[in-house]
Amino acid sequence: MKHLNKILVAAMMVMGLSSHAQDSNNPWAISFGANAVDTRTSAGGGNNWLDRHFSQPFDAKTNWNVLPSVSYLSVSKYVGDNFSFGLTGSVNKIDKFVTFAPGAVGHDSRGYLVTNPGDLMYYGVDATIRYSFMNLIKSKVIDPSLSIGGGYTFFGDSSFGTLNPGAGLTLWFSENVGFELATRYKKSFGDRVDVSRTPDAPSHFQHSAGIIFKFGGKDTDGDGIYDKDDACPEVAGLKEFNGCPDTDGDGIQDSEDECPNEAGPKELKGCPDTDGDGVADKDDKCPTVAGPKENGGCPWPDTDGDGVLDKDDECPTIAGPASNKGCPEVTTEALDNLKIQARAVYFNSGKATFKTGDVPARLDAMAEILKNYPNAKFSIEGHTDSDGSDEYNQKLSEDRASIVKEAMIERGIKAENLNTVGFGESTPVETNKTAAGKAKNRRTELLLQK
Repeated sequence: MKHLNKILVAAMMVMGLSSHAQDSNNPWAISFGANAVDTRTSAGGGNNWLDRHFSQPFDAKTNWNVLPSVSYLSVSKYVGDNFSFGLTGSVNKIDKFVTFAPGAVGHDSRGYLVTNPGDLMYYGVDATIRYSFMNLIKSKVIDPSLSIGGGYTFFGDSSFGTLNPGAGLTLWFSENVGFELATRYKKSFGDRVDVSRTPDAPSHFQHSAGIIFKFGGKDTDGDGIYDKDDACPEVAGLKEFNGCPDTDGDGIQDSEDECPNEAGPKELKGCPDTDGDGVADKDDKCPTVAGPKENGGCPWPDTDGDGVLDKDDECPTIAGPASNKGCPEVTTEALDNLKIQARAVYFNSGKATFKTGDVPARLDAMAEILKNYPNAKFSIEGHTDSDGSDEYNQKLSEDRASIVKEAMIERGIKAENLNTVGFGESTPVETNKTAAGKAKNRRTELLLQK
């Protein structure tokens, strides 16, 4: 019982160490398992130093002292550059103590004698600096290491300090859980045995095997990326986006995705394009029908079905050949009809006013003909009879052409499609010697401009 306080002190030191601050990925590790103590190295004898210390390093059955239970607890902290600092508490029971006694009964062929010293308890508290070669060999599973440290050992009623060089190998099953093997040579600073061959302060090997757990890394959102490396520490995300989410799984993180809940290609900033026209659905006026971007993602219409798209069609509602920009070409029949209607529009003598009668109907008919050819250009020619001076008749013919143009504009014809010109009395179609002839000479004509 008197040694119970010693192991409790060791455990308290271990637990106290684990309460320190955490500041990197899983900087802390705790391990526990079984340990074996081998005192043969301090027995003397042998042909030389190597023979004395390493001739039977793994003769567990003969030389090792092992408690059939958890017999060590260790806590360590990573301090940087592949180094970690640890503190270990261990307990054992010595029932196999090796001495070099070639004259004693029961020694082996080399003179070594294994005896049971009785109820001899072993306690150890050790501090260790460990260097890991895991990063050097670029492995995520195999973790070899070397260590150096010191400690204090309670061996029965004796106690002594030790210098502890060692080596180890850890196999990591996951990022946080592994199986560790370690061995330390504990060089004693006390006597080996007293004059009665009772163990006093022997140097010895201590081997251990156990389970190790790493912990201490903070991962608030539980996405497997530690907060210090997580650009979105409170929202679960993906490693390739430094811990930020990609909700729709399109390979574009939500912060750069204009449509984070709908998968879409990178070139459209993560937005879908149902019709595959290169216009994102959110900007597409016709999301299910392919069309160019300049038309809002809708196909260009061809209202009149003439094969010329409305955007290129100067007459989008009237069919016409592409050679005439989608407008119908003026036919000879239409020109003849236009001529008949125009010559039937009569003017009052000496005036730029229409005669009564069917003139409005004639003007309506002319406008309907022109509406069939929206891009055609026409010249409206004004004529007079011979009454009056040439100057007066020239002005009068121009005025008559102008009022016909105004009548066409009122009926929906574009002004830019109409040109006016006056010929005075110079081009009569009948004699000016009769009233009937003069009436026919007071006229207008519409001619197609080439």
